[in-house]
Order: sequence, then C-alpha cells, then structure tokens
Amino acid sequence: MTEAISYVHGASAQALIGQTIGSYFDEVCARHAAREALVVTHQKTRLTYAELHDKVDQLACGLMRLGLKRGERIGIWSQNNLEWVLTQFATAKAGLVMVNINPAYRRAELEYALNKVDCRALILAPVFKSSNYLEMLGDLAPELATQAPGPLRAARLPALQYVIRMGSEKTPGMLNFDSLLAPPAADELAALEKIGSELQFDDPINIQFTSGTTGTPKGATLTHHNILNNGFFIGEAMRLTPDDRLCIPVPLYHCFGMVLGNLACITHGSTMVHPAGGFDPLATLQVVAAERCTALHGVPTMFIAMLDHPQFSGFDLSALRTGIMAGSPCPVEVMKRVVDRMNMREVTIAYGMTETSPVSFQSSTDDPLDRRVSTVGRIQPHVEVKVVDAEGRIVPRGTPGELLTRGYSVMLGYWNDPERTAEAIDGAGWMHTGDMATIDAEGYCNIVGRIKDMIIRGGENIYPREVEEYLFRHPKVQDVQVVGLPDRKYGEELCAWIVLREGQKATEDDIRDFCNGQIAHYKIPKYIRFVDEFPMTVTGKVQKYLIRQKMKDELALVEDKTA
Repeated sequence: MTEAISYVHGASAQALIGQTIGSYFDEVCARHAAREALVVTHQKTRLTYAELHDKVDQLACGLMRLGLKRGERIGIWSQNNLEWVLTQFATAKAGLVMVNINPAYRRAELEYALNKVDCRALILAPVFKSSNYLEMLGDLAPELATQAPGPLRAARLPALQYVIRMGSEKTPGMLNFDSLLAPPAADELAALEKIGSELQFDDPINIQFTSGTTGTPKGATLTHHNILNNGFFIGEAMRLTPDDRLCIPVPLYHCFGMVLGNLACITHGSTMVHPAGGFDPLATLQVVAAERCTALHGVPTMFIAMLDHPQFSGFDLSALRTGIMAGSPCPVEVMKRVVDRMNMREVTIAYGMTETSPVSFQSSTDDPLDRRVSTVGRIQPHVEVKVVDAEGRIVPRGTPGELLTRGYSVMLGYWNDPERTAEAIDGAGWMHTGDMATIDAEGYCNIVGRIKDMIIRGGENIYPREVEEYLFRHPKVQDVQVVGLPDRKYGEELCAWIVLREGQKATEDDIRDFCNGQIAHYKIPKYIRFVDEFPMTVTGKVQKYLIRQKMKDELALVEDKTA
C-alpha cells in the first residue's frame, strides 16, 4: 500500500464567486438594504446596507471626479474607522488599486511605499497614537504648504498628486475626505456603472506590504477574485448569517481586518462592528457586550489581554458564538479559556499569509475541541496544499516540512518585483510560505514554526512552539516566546521570554524545575527572562527577531558564520 503523502485539496460543491467586489457588493446591499451593515462605535456611526451603498458610491464618484483612473494606486494610511471601510469598497467599485499603508510606518517607510507602487493619491488620518501623519507627510512633501489642494508636485513623491485628509480641519495642499462625499450627478453614477461593467475579477485591487525582517517590504498584489472568495469561504467556515454581528478589533490595513472581517461580513449580509481605532481590550469588551456581538476576531495576545482585564467578569458575553483566533500560533491554554470564559464555543482557528489572500486552513465550528486547540483546521475550499522537504519532495503524512499553497487565493505577485515574485511562487504556481507544518491522516494541519525560527541544538531540531505550549501550562505564566541564540558548544541554545500573570512572581529555577523530567533536557531554556511585554507589530505579531537581537546584544553572543 502506498504511504499517504502530505497533499490536500479543498474539493467543494460550492462554486467560486466569479464577480468583482463591486458587483457583488451592490447585490448584497440591495438584498439586505434595511439591515444594519456597519457600526463604528468610536465615531458614533451606524449605517444600513442601503446607506453604506450610497456612501460608497458617493466616495467612488468623488475619487473619479479627481481624475483617478482604473488601475491607478491610492494609498490609505489610517487607523480603523468609517473612512477606511468606505475607501475599501469605493476603490473596488471605481477600479482603483487600494494600497494599505501600515499605521506604524514612519517617514522613510511611507516614502518607500508611495514611490514603490506610484501612488497617485493618498488618504490619511491626521494623527493616531504617537504618529502625526500630517507632520510626517509634510516633511516628505514640504511643497504641500504652499500649494492649493489639487495636483501636487513634490520632488520626493513624484507620482503623488492628491492628498486627502480625514477630519474637518483644513490643511494646506490637502483635500478633505468629506468633500468627496457630495451627492453624485446622474452622469457620474452612469460612469461608475460603466467602469463596473468593464472590470474583470482578475484585476489587481489591493496591494499590501509584507513586513520582512530583512530587506525592503514587498507589495503583495491581490485581485477581486483573491480576497472576495477568501472572505466568503472564511465566513462559511464560521457559519455567518445576516443575523451575526462581528466585532473587528484587528487592523483593517491587514488582511485580518479587511478580508476575515469586512469581506466575511459583506458576503453574508452580517454586521461589521468596529470598536476603536486600534485594539483596546476594555473598549472591545464593552462593545461586544453592548452590541450583542455574536463573533469576535483577534490574535492570541488580544484574547489574553481581554481575559486578564480586571473588569472582564463584569461583561455579558453570552451572545458570543464564534470568531477567529489567528495571526500567530494559538496557545492551547488560551484557546480553552476563550471557549470556556468568553462563550466562544464555535471559535475557529485560521492560518494563512498575506500572499494567499490570506487563509489556506481553517477549523470548522463543529470540529472537536481538541482539534481546534491543537491544529489550524483543514484545507479551505478550492485551495491545494503540500508539505515538502528541503529538496522539494512531498513528505509522508505527519512529517514536518515547508508548507506550499496553490489555487485561486495566490497573489498575482509582488508589485514591480519579478525577481522576488519568482522566489516566492515557483513555475508550477506553488506559493512557498516559509512555514514548517505537518498534515495528519485526517487532513488537519499543524504549524510547527517558521523555517527560520527552528532551533538546531546539538543536532536536535527544536520547534519553539512546542516548548512555548508546555510553558503555557505553568500557572504563573501569562505569555511566553522562545527563540534560539548562538552557542559555541551546541550551535544554538534556547531562550524564553516570559510575561507573568499580574501579581505573580517566579524565578528562573522555578521555570526550569517545572520543565525537569517533563520535557527533554535539550528543550529546557538555558536563558530565561521575565518581561512586561514583547516587541510587536501593529497586527499583534511578536517580532522574535528583535527578542533574539536584544539577547545577543545583552549576552555579547556572536553568530558562528562558518556553520
């Protein structure tokens, strides 16, 4: 009998959607016109599907009124808000390519992003947290200060012509967002409809910059077909209906917010609920309770922050049913607490990457709990996945290797970067994820770590997540991250950064004693540090490379380049 190989495909009787986002959006808005589509609590805004449709058309016509044409790029640099949601759907209807710019970006990163894809327009918030966006853009384009709103001529941003700011205040050289929401004339609506009839679902519609640890960010280019279908099938896995209300505290600039959140809702007539500009555990709990949300998204660190909030027990979360925990490996103990204490008995786990729209694997609402807490579920419909060894050969079921994905969800490529596109997508159309994974006999996938995060100590392969999962069992440990550090004798040694539960104290010996006799000696961390927080991206992903660098500096460790 031939040994089962690590290859799965999502055969499905449910057809892919062969429409653009705009045409599908119009149909949904007509079908659910009177239902509540969008709630933005921090802006005190509520829109029905009919009202959302009208505002989106207003903005789409407003952008076209500026002379922006199909295929041109328009950046958005902002926290979560009403304007972001309107921009997402208006650009799709007008055939413009929306460029998501990380709210954490600073001057050099903004300049790179705008110039890399030749953004012709930029929509921006005035400020967010410690970022003064108007000031940073003014430094890059001082010409704004002396020009009337309209076509810009900036030496350092040669493609940028229009800057559109949110809010009611006036800024030299900039248009106001609300000025684009004037009621469109009949001929403008006719022009918008004509563009819609000409758009193809394989047209690029969205560029998202992926954050690498080295080199410049790459602009993953996604189509209507990529993200509309991914949003739909994500919603299907959660069993979303028009009666569901999804709380979306994850960033819109990332696929988690705009695809797993907004597009999952839109494709099912559900309600999008945005609780704050950025993640705030108290605001999220308040909104989930007040809005009777039935679903909630977040990365593990967000759920930990909510569960451990001093006021957690005071909120009625009984309406919660489902949601998604994703973005980084989901600790088993955290998942169990979410199910038990937040009433999210049908919570799902999802796995993917920006370049694949993003989700490739997702658990279903009726998967056994042990499967939902120990895997990332099974293959999404219409997607293929295989796990390969270092030579590119498919490995047997249960054997770790690199995860490769193929199907409708794979991006067009990195914008204007054929070399790096060819490195990521091979000649057979497989996207190389860089993640180490196993696929079991029933098709469930387990992500065991990043290829670059795997630790090799004295010839033993160690996946940090395995050690993290064990340390999560310690009653005093709230969160933990394990990295490898260079070591002259063993090649690498383990280092654990640990955040303790509030009011708890522990020593390095306490942690090692907890490990002795329970896990192999070579998996017990040599270095242990107790910290208040981890370095994070704005999407809530832990930046392990910064932990590694900080420890190397602190311990004066040097990489052995000869190995």
